[in-house]
Amino acid sequence: MSGSQGGGGLMSSAGLVRYFDAEDRNAIRIDPRTIVAFGVLFGVLVQVLNVVSL
Repeated sequence: MSGSQGGGGLMSSAGLVRYFDAEDRNAIRIDPRTIVAFGVLFGVLVQVLNVVSL
């Protein structure tokens, strides 16, 4: 009974793991620090706009 329920879950996801682990030379590469800096600057901008609008 346990062999027929969900037995193929791991095997069916193996292709997705292999697909997402592959490095693509044409992919856009962004440094994680750039993303964090952009988020901080965006937050500061929102706070400044909230203060200015009062």
